[in-house]
Amino acid sequence: MEPPTMNPVVEPLSWMLGTWLSDPPGAGTFSTLQPFQYLEEVYISHVGQPVLNFSFNAFHPDTRKPMHRECGFIRLKPDTNKVAFVSAQNTGIVEVEEGEVNGQELCITSHSIARISFAKEPHVEQITRKFRLNSEGKLEQTVSMATTTQPMTQHLHITYKKVTP
Repeated sequence: MEPPTMNPVVEPLSWMLGTWLSDPPGAGTFSTLQPFQYLEEVYISHVGQPVLNFSFNAFHPDTRKPMHRECGFIRLKPDTNKVAFVSAQNTGIVEVEEGEVNGQELCITSHSIARISFAKEPHVEQITRKFRLNSEGKLEQTVSMATTTQPMTQHLHITYKKVTP
């Protein structure tokens, strides 16, 4: 079976496609947490629709036990650089982030966040993400967030190397 042809609507995001592994481990920090490191596998693919599919799977760097999980879709508004990022997380958060792709950089900010009724506090109130393909061909992601008790602060930074197209 031949792989599907990429929908031209998502061509501006083709630089994100592939399987990516953290290299080196990612770094996390937040005022309510001890600083930590994590490993992450990222899968970004398409099935010919005008949308990309993604999953982020984080692991503890020493024990390899699963940590954070996230999956969803990245959509582009046709004939624009406007992007929507729709995500469901194992923490019970569902979010829609919107922003723009400019070259090999994607910057998005939460538009709406919903959570399960028994989600852990403090509750996330806003998230921003920046993805960029650096000069070495590695994908970088920086995540900042604000909660009910903390202002917007960088939470995660990770660099990935591509392992499959």
